[in-house]
Amino acid sequence: MAAAIEKGKKAKAPAKPRVSAGPARKSTVKRRTVAQKVKATTPTHAEIADLARQYWAERGWQDGHAEQDWLRAERELMAS
Repeated sequence: MAAAIEKGKKAKAPAKPRVSAGPARKSTVKRRTVAQKVKATTPTHAEIADLARQYWAERGWQDGHAEQDWLRAERELMAS
């Protein structure tokens, strides 16, 4: 009788179907290239000049700090 039990092994359960992810979805977010990012964060010459001129006016139109005003304006515009 033991031999009959061994011969009648249970059949494996059928494999469950795998859930497929379906077709790959395209992201709705547009990805920018490095060049586009740099262009977006690089202020124009005119923007820097306008802000540097504002700093010059805030100091009472004193000479001798043009380079510092320019660098400060450039730094602040690139950070924003």
